[in-house]
Amino acid sequence: MTTKRPRILVLVSSTRPNALGPAVGRWLTDTLAPDAERLGVELVPQAIGDLELPFLDEEEHPSSGVYHHEHTRRWSGIVDGADGFVVVTPEYNHAMPATLKNALDYLGPEWAWKPVGFVSYGHTSAGTRAVQHAKQVVTALRLVPVGATVALRIGDVVRGDELVPQPRHADAARGLLAELVRAAHALAPMREREHPAAVEGPLPGSYARRLGPDDAAEVTVLQRCCWLEEALVNDTLAIPALHESPADVRAWLADWDATGLWRDGRLLGMVRTRRTGTDLHVGRLAVAPDLRGLGVGRWLLGHAESAAEKGGRIVLSTGAASHRNLALYRRQGYVPLPGPQQEGVVDLAKPVAA
Repeated sequence: MTTKRPRILVLVSSTRPNALGPAVGRWLTDTLAPDAERLGVELVPQAIGDLELPFLDEEEHPSSGVYHHEHTRRWSGIVDGADGFVVVTPEYNHAMPATLKNALDYLGPEWAWKPVGFVSYGHTSAGTRAVQHAKQVVTALRLVPVGATVALRIGDVVRGDELVPQPRHADAARGLLAELVRAAHALAPMREREHPAAVEGPLPGSYARRLGPDDAAEVTVLQRCCWLEEALVNDTLAIPALHESPADVRAWLADWDATGLWRDGRLLGMVRTRRTGTDLHVGRLAVAPDLRGLGVGRWLLGHAESAAEKGGRIVLSTGAASHRNLALYRRQGYVPLPGPQQEGVVDLAKPVAA
């Protein structure tokens, strides 16, 4: 999976003046800061009151993802960039605040397949009835509530004007974060597969998305698996993909347009492209060894070719003894380039119809 640090949004719900919510949010983020660092996640505080959301005023249904107002687009970007949520909520009349319900109702796909935990506060029930109410709503949005919760009874944690939670509350908060992070990692493939930028792949359950520097670890592993066979076939270890470190891979991922094919968190194949004038250079076409012969390489090559400029040409290369690769490329219309070639390498190209 990607090495991107998961982003956990700490959402403070109450907008009432002098509410206890902001103090609870500060206590929570301060308490969890060491655990967040240890778990490799980013805690991002967000007060609903700072979003300036009126009651839902979009013409289109939230499930459409079509937003006409700047406040909705801003809120959509915040939620879409998060990998999980901790909701800090009071209990108002046995329910969550209207401000929280409104913020949830504004959006649709941005919530899907992300875990959510709750930190509640109140009097008799310590806010737990608000949590039960909220869980009915978040599950309809395909958010996934975790089992761990933190419940603060105001009479136990407020001394004068000061919030003083007990050690057991801090322990509960740490347990909540740990469970939330595990769930965020487990749900990541489902989030990616349904992201609007994902493209359905050739295998059941597979999807393609652009690769970035945070994918360097998975790309490095796939390269080592695939180009070891190329090294044996071509009787040479002088293949860059075999020797690149994750830092090397991270560098070229920032420079090339690379696409990865994924399923259930596993990188199945990849290809990269870069344009030079009217030429589209295609490289690092790789398919996991156990998936060869299923059309994955052909699909990735076609996906890469779709970026070619009309009237230009597509250029690629492979090992001179890589007969499987050469056969694929020839079937797709590639021919060797004229003139001298690097020893042990065949450069091929095909024109793109105008």
